[in-house]
Amino acid sequence: MKLNNTVAIVTGASSGVGAATAVKLAAQNVKVVVNYARSREGAQSTVKRIEQAGGEAIAFQADVSDNDQCVALVEKAIIQYGQLDILVNNAGTTTYVEHKALGLLSDDVWQSTLGTNLMGPFYMTRAALPALIKRGGGEVVMTSSIAGLTTNGSSMAYCASKAALNSLTKTLAKAIGEHNVRVNAICPGLINGSWASEGWGERWDDVVAFAEGAAALGKVSTPDDIADSIISVITGTDLMTGQIITIDGGFTIN
Repeated sequence: MKLNNTVAIVTGASSGVGAATAVKLAAQNVKVVVNYARSREGAQSTVKRIEQAGGEAIAFQADVSDNDQCVALVEKAIIQYGQLDILVNNAGTTTYVEHKALGLLSDDVWQSTLGTNLMGPFYMTRAALPALIKRGGGEVVMTSSIAGLTTNGSSMAYCASKAALNSLTKTLAKAIGEHNVRVNAICPGLINGSWASEGWGERWDDVVAFAEGAAALGKVSTPDDIADSIISVITGTDLMTGQIITIDGGFTIN
């Protein structure tokens, strides 16, 4: 897809990968709807970065685990910019629970994790589809995780949600490909950013050392690395769909 004069929604764009993706899209003349669930300040910071660089963006609050709020988010993009071409389903959540601690993996943790990480991308894609079809097709990119491909992750619920998201990516790609809508997923390994470092807390340095030691390239990614990967999928061949793309520095190479 050529990015000039297109419109994108990036969910979970108040920080990290979402913010980096929104800024990089805007730098290529994409009008961006910066979605956030809680951090209005972070979303406004992303918008400010875009505007200071000469781009155009707005912030809009919506919890993607709620279908009605997803519909409202898409409607806002159409009202504001008149079209929608790109949907980046980046919003995600986790609760750090040791895998062996089954008793701590409560119903609330499961529901919260699956609601944001799995149902959210489905709700958003379903809400966006009519607008994408109206434009003659478009791009949907999921931010997944190698947690959906391995047994490594912040909790069993997180691993399961990302494995399900990878499956959803493929089934959506097959279901809506006739409309020229492409659906792909990026699976990052460990990302050196505030989201992961705050979650792992005192164990962070050990987690980074382990990931770097196990990676073929000897390093972990940054939010900018993953944003670049997302944009490369959007701007690459229009024949790619249903693909699960691992960006982990070679951590999962067997």
